[in-house]
Amino acid sequence: MSGGSSAAAEPMRSSGRAEESRPGSSRRSGPGQRPEDAAKTLNIGEVLDRLRTEYPDITLSKIRYLESEGLVEPARTSANYRKYSLDDVMRLRHVLHAQRERYLPLRVIKEELAALDRGDTPLPRTGPRAVPDRPAVRGLDGLLGAERVRLSRRELLAASGLDDDSLAELEGNGLVGPIAGGGYYDSDALLVARTVALLAAHGVQARHLRAARAAADREAGLIEAAVAPLRSGRLVESDGRAAETADELATLLVRMHAALLRTRLTGSRPG
Repeated sequence: MSGGSSAAAEPMRSSGRAEESRPGSSRRSGPGQRPEDAAKTLNIGEVLDRLRTEYPDITLSKIRYLESEGLVEPARTSANYRKYSLDDVMRLRHVLHAQRERYLPLRVIKEELAALDRGDTPLPRTGPRAVPDRPAVRGLDGLLGAERVRLSRRELLAASGLDDDSLAELEGNGLVGPIAGGGYYDSDALLVARTVALLAAHGVQARHLRAARAAADREAGLIEAAVAPLRSGRLVESDGRAAETADELATLLVRMHAALLRTRLTGSRPG
């Protein structure tokens, strides 16, 4: 749902969600909407359950953050509890889809929702996606994804579900940081932040992951030493070969690490 382009829009869902097909529809009480659907409300936990199947990284804090940014405005009870309508749920789904699939910043998503509320059809817009360096996705891009994004700190918090204190802790432990001189975060920072948020649900804290950072630093040093002879050439092709070799070595090390970890967990270590 991002305007008139069906390619950029979130697919319609047929599993009992016809009433949620378009944000803002219940606000305008369309002719096909049932009164009981318009009146139905959910608490924040029920909203979380509805969204988590499609967006496993969603958290209560992220829903509250999106509300604070004005992307959704749930009603309040006399006791100040949030009560979400089905339209509110669809608006949240639109926001999450636009962030994950189109990498749009919240400012642009908010503009789209405002246009839909007015009954306008916003122009299709894409986020900061980049063309992969190579036609075939392989190496680390094959493992981690080839998309490249730039996120502000607030956008990283919203996309990862972390709060500011948690992100500061990751930065303090050297797990996440902005691009040097750029003031923004890249796709790897987003992946690390989302992974740490999932690990936190199992009681794993940022300080427990210092060893992972130290191991990555050692392996990066190993790779740099291995490709140094390739970089000594003055030809442009030398840099390309060095980058490809570094990517291949990194992929092999990740595979070896995963195999050793599985061996350790299954108790089938040699000796």
